[in-house]
Amino acid sequence: MGKNLDELLSSKFGPLEPGCEILVAKKGKIVYKNAFGNANLELNVPMKPEMVFKLGSITKQFTAVAILQLVEQGKISLQDSLQKFIPDYPSKSKTITIENLLTHTSGIKDYMQIDYKEPYLERRDFEPKEIIDRFKNVPLEFEPGTKYKYSNSGYFLLGYIIEKISGKSYETYMQENILKPLDLKQIYFDTSNNLIPNRVNGYRKEGKEFKNADYWSMTIAYAAGELISNVDDLFNWNKGLYSYKILKKETLEKAFVPFKLKDGSTIGYGYGWILKNIKGIKSIEHGGAITGFLSNEIYFPEEDVFVVALFNCECAPKEELSVDIASLALGKTFQNEVKVDDALLNNYIGTYTLSIDTKRTIVITKENGHLFAKISGQGTVPLIFQSDTKFQFKNILGAECEFIKENGKVTKFNVSQNGNFEWKKK
Repeated sequence: MGKNLDELLSSKFGPLEPGCEILVAKKGKIVYKNAFGNANLELNVPMKPEMVFKLGSITKQFTAVAILQLVEQGKISLQDSLQKFIPDYPSKSKTITIENLLTHTSGIKDYMQIDYKEPYLERRDFEPKEIIDRFKNVPLEFEPGTKYKYSNSGYFLLGYIIEKISGKSYETYMQENILKPLDLKQIYFDTSNNLIPNRVNGYRKEGKEFKNADYWSMTIAYAAGELISNVDDLFNWNKGLYSYKILKKETLEKAFVPFKLKDGSTIGYGYGWILKNIKGIKSIEHGGAITGFLSNEIYFPEEDVFVVALFNCECAPKEELSVDIASLALGKTFQNEVKVDDALLNNYIGTYTLSIDTKRTIVITKENGHLFAKISGQGTVPLIFQSDTKFQFKNILGAECEFIKENGKVTKFNVSQNGNFEWKKK
């Protein structure tokens, strides 16, 4: 596996480009750890495996565990309403529970997706309540508990609730109750002024040129995305969870149960973790994306295999590499392809729009007997067919798709992933 991974990763990350840090562990032991590319393009510093990266949304699982600790202590219930802890949060006559915040089912609009009138807000430092006051009056997107829609707002609110209950800052609570008990010395709170050993620089790509990542105050990310770490301490974090030092076994296991919506259907999210079951292989995982960085962490509990990948460029092929690394680690393939007749493929070519948001498009094209999907805002992805009509997007696991014919013509395709999404052919 090591040789294959070295070849794969060295082909993707040159010594003078941003790179990555990868760790694979099996049965509690590290079986692969390496770093590729460059940690600082201006100083030409080669990447090393102990260097620390911004994690982005992997932070959410730390916040979720802190909330579950408070549940164990009887200081909060998952069915408590948000207003119990933030009384001036408008209820819109709807009950938003702590569980809704944990599972992205609250209906609260993602504060990162709101068009604020003031420019360059992301460069300013804020107290948590100042940001909450900026998004709390935005109308709910749906009735709490009826849909899943990923929203950073839920985890931002949970961080503030931790402060209200504990009487300590989010950082102090996390240090005292999670990081210190598990001896996680390489996980830091990302403040730009502090000197942090082995901190790498983050980049983005403009055309063919690399640029320094845009500056963001990490008070914006807060409990939804402000931690930084290296691969070792993310592995120690995963081991620490299963030592049951900071949470009881039965409490932790609740975090890994898919949440049930009001209509009885389940979503692929628990409390702070994405839950997948691909070809009978269960995974507990979460990724992150934050200015200059991408991250991914995957645990396969039945195989006891842990994979973590950290990247210091927004341009890194995170999904593709995560699937390739996991496949090598498990010795299994996640996506088997069947050959589809060329004439049939021609029926699928065209532009499709999302029925609930017509600004979003997927353009399907054909090259050398294969179909490709140009997804608005996400680049181009090959289609992998499982039958004449059923397919997946390459390296996007957990999304089951199918082309639908009506009166002999292809009219749409459906995507099933945390809900059903219809893409209509123009």
